[in-house]
Amino acid sequence: MKSLQRVAFIGNYLPRRCGIATFTHDLHQAVAAARPDLETCVVAMTDSDRAYDYPSAVRFEVHEETISDYARAAAFLNNAGFDVVSLQHEYGIFGGEAGGNIIEILSRLQMPVVTTLHTVSDKPTRPQREVMRQIIDKSAKVIVMAEKAREFLLSVHKVAPRKIEVIPHGIPDFPFLETHHAKAKFDLAGKMIILTFGLLSPNKGVEIMLDAMPEIIKSNPNALYVILGATHPNLMRQQGEAYRESLTARVRDLGIEDHVVFFNQFVDQATLLDFISMCDVYTTPYLNEAQMTSGTLAYSFGLGKAVVSTPYWHAKELLSDGCGILVPFGDAKALSTEIAGLLTNDVRRDSMRKLAYAASRSMTWVQTAKRYLTALDNESSKTGPGTVRPIDAAGSVRNGHVIPDIRIGHFLSLCDSTGMVQHAVHSVPDRSHGYCTDDNARALLFSSSLASFGEAELSNAVTARFAAFLQHAWNPDTRRFRNFMSYDRRWLEQQGSEDSHGRALWALAECARTDIDPSRRKWAEALFKMALPVVEDFSSPRAWAFSLLALDAHCRVAGGDVLGNRLRKLLADRLMSLISVTETKDWIWFEDMLAYDNARIPQALIQTGLTTHTPSYVDVGIRSLRWLTALQTTSSGYFRPVGTNSFGRLRQRPEAFDQQPVEAAATISACLTAWRADDDAEWPTEALRAFEWFLGENDLQVALTDPETGSCSDGLHPDRANGNRGAESVLSYLLGLVEIRQFKRMTAIEQSRPASKLIDGHTTRTILPRTVPGSLIVPIPIRESPELVSAPGPGKGRRQALQAGSRTARPQPNR
Repeated sequence: MKSLQRVAFIGNYLPRRCGIATFTHDLHQAVAAARPDLETCVVAMTDSDRAYDYPSAVRFEVHEETISDYARAAAFLNNAGFDVVSLQHEYGIFGGEAGGNIIEILSRLQMPVVTTLHTVSDKPTRPQREVMRQIIDKSAKVIVMAEKAREFLLSVHKVAPRKIEVIPHGIPDFPFLETHHAKAKFDLAGKMIILTFGLLSPNKGVEIMLDAMPEIIKSNPNALYVILGATHPNLMRQQGEAYRESLTARVRDLGIEDHVVFFNQFVDQATLLDFISMCDVYTTPYLNEAQMTSGTLAYSFGLGKAVVSTPYWHAKELLSDGCGILVPFGDAKALSTEIAGLLTNDVRRDSMRKLAYAASRSMTWVQTAKRYLTALDNESSKTGPGTVRPIDAAGSVRNGHVIPDIRIGHFLSLCDSTGMVQHAVHSVPDRSHGYCTDDNARALLFSSSLASFGEAELSNAVTARFAAFLQHAWNPDTRRFRNFMSYDRRWLEQQGSEDSHGRALWALAECARTDIDPSRRKWAEALFKMALPVVEDFSSPRAWAFSLLALDAHCRVAGGDVLGNRLRKLLADRLMSLISVTETKDWIWFEDMLAYDNARIPQALIQTGLTTHTPSYVDVGIRSLRWLTALQTTSSGYFRPVGTNSFGRLRQRPEAFDQQPVEAAATISACLTAWRADDDAEWPTEALRAFEWFLGENDLQVALTDPETGSCSDGLHPDRANGNRGAESVLSYLLGLVEIRQFKRMTAIEQSRPASKLIDGHTTRTILPRTVPGSLIVPIPIRESPELVSAPGPGKGRRQALQAGSRTARPQPNR
C-alpha cells in the first residue's frame, strides 16, 4: 500500500480571527509535526472584502463569494497531485446559500476528501440539508467531535455508520499548573478569576454571567470576571461595538465595575494559555443547546480547569462524570450558586480540575494528529465513496465512441477585435453577415464557464471584446439590447429580439457571478440590473426561459434581490399558465408549435423549481421534457432534433430536417438538469443519445465534428451535412462535449452513492452544482492558442421561432 505523502487542508486559517481558523491551523501544525516527511499545504477561505497576511503554508486563497476561486482551487489541488484533502466544514465560512459554494471544489477533486463537520444540526433547514447531503456524498470519511454529532448523522442525515469517525477536538499538551504563577504575570495575585474567552457575540450569554456576578461577589469579594476576546468580525461589520458597549453599560448598572474586566483582543496561543492558566473557574454560559463543538471549552477542559457551563451538546458530553458542572440556560441564579460554591471550596475545585485534566489526555494535538493521520492514510490508499476517477476511467460514451478532447482552434478563428463573427463559409469566417448579440453573449458565457472551473481561462483581452460588444449593444433609449451589427460596425436595428435580450441577461448574470476580473463582475452586475426590468413585458416563452436561467445565476449571489425573486416567480408562473392552456393528452407543451432551442423551456422550469423548492415547476418541466425527448427519438434509437421545416406547423409531429446542433446542446443540458431532480436512468441515456448525434449516431450516420479543430457542421440536410461551421454550431458542440465529459467524471461518484434520498417529501438527486446553468464544467487541458488558456463552456442557440418576440430569421448560408 502506498504511504501517504501529500495532504492538503481546506478551511479558515490564522491570522483570520475565528475558531475554525484556529482549529485548521492547530490541526495542520500537529499533523506536520507528527509526520515531518509529509508535504502539506493549506487552501484558506477568506471572507468578503478582507485580506490577510497568510503564512507560507497557505498555497491558495479562496474568497468565499468568488465561484471561480473554488474551481481554480480544485484545479490547483488536482494538478499538484495531493493524496487526500482534509476539509473543515462550517456552513458560515463558505459562500452561497447554506455555504453551498464548497461543492464547487468537492465536485472537481480527483482525490478522496475527509471532512470534519464542526456543526451538525438535528433540525437543518432545507438548503442546509441538501448541502450537507452533497458534502457527505462527496466525502470518503466524515469526522465529528462528539457522539451527539454521530447520532444526528445517523438519525437525521442517514449516513452509513462505517463512514463516520469521532475524533475529539484537539487541545495543547500543557502541564497541570497552579494558578498563582499566571496570575502574577497579569498582576492579579490574590484575585479569584472567572474566565470566558472567545469572539464576543450575543449567543455567548455573557449578560447572564454579568447578572450572576453580584451574588458571587457577596461570598467572594475578590472575584474578578475576565472577558477575553475581540468582538466577532461579522458582528463588527453589522453594528460595530454596540454589543460590547451594551455589556459595559450593564456592568455600570449592576455596580460591578471593579469586578469585571474586558480584554478586547484576539490573542496568540501562548497568551491564551496564560489567561486560561490563571483562572480558577472557566464558564461558557451559552444560550442554547445547538453547539456541537466549542474549542474554548475543549482548551479550558484540557488545561484542567473547573468548568461551569450551560448544557449545550458539547458541554453535556465533555463535562460528564464529575468533570464539570452544568446549569440551566439563562439561569443567572444557578450560575452564581455553582460558581460561588467552587470559589469557596478549594478541595472540590481541585478535585474537578484533576478529573478534567486526566480525562483530556487523549485529546492532545499529538494524539489527535495520530488519529487524523490514520484516517487520511486509510482513505488515500483506496478508491471508494467520495473519490473521483479520472475522465479516462469513465470509459466511452455509448456505441464505442471515444469522448473527444476539447479543441477550440476554430472557435478562436471566428473571433476578431470586434467580437465573434456569426457565420462561416465552410471553416472560413464569413464577414458578410457581421456580428450579433446572440453570439457574443454566448461567447461571454463561454468565458465565464472557463473561469469557473479554474483550469485556466480566456485571456482578459479576448473576454473584454465580448463584454464590450454587449456594452455597445445596450441601447439606453429603448432599455433593450440591439442584436445585429454589420461587419463595418453599424447597428442594423434599434432593438433586438426578446430572445437575444434574454441570452444577454444570462451571459451578464454568469459574468457577474464567476468572471475572474472583479471590475468586470461589477460592470456585468450593473448592466444586468439595468436590463432586467423590461423582461416583465416580454411575451416570448424562450425569452422567459433564458431570463429564468439568468435569474438562477443572479439569485445565487443576490438571494435577497426583491425584483429578481419576483420576476423569477412571475416568469415561471407564466410558463405554467401556458402549458395549462395548451396541454392535451397528446400535446404536452407550452405552445401550439415546436420551434428552436425547445429543451431550454423545461430546463428553466426544472432549474427554477429546484432552487426555489417549488415541486410543481419541476413536475411540469420533467413531464414536458419527457414528451419532447420521445418526439426526438427515432424508431432506430437515434436522436432526431425537431427539424426547421416543422417551425410554424400547429400541433403536428416534427419534420425530420433540417437538424441543427443547438437542439442537441439544449437537450443535453435539459436532461442532465432533469437528472438532478428525477432519479431516473432515462435522463443520462437521453443526454448521451443527443451527444452521439454529433459523433455520427444520426439519420445519415455522418459525423458533424472535426476533433482536431473543434469545429462543427451547421447541421444535417436530408442528403448531407451542411458544410459550413458557424459560431452557433461550434459552441453547441463544445457545450455538449464539456457537459458529457463532466457527466462521465461524476459517474464514478454516482455509482457509490444511494440511488436517491427523500428530502422533505421530494425525491432529489444532485450530480453537480453547475458552473453555468445548463452546463457542467470539467477542467480539461487545451493545446490551442496563447489567447485561450483552457477549454470551453456553454453552447449557444438561436433560430427562427414563429412566435411573439422571436428574432428576425437569418438564413444560414447553405453550401
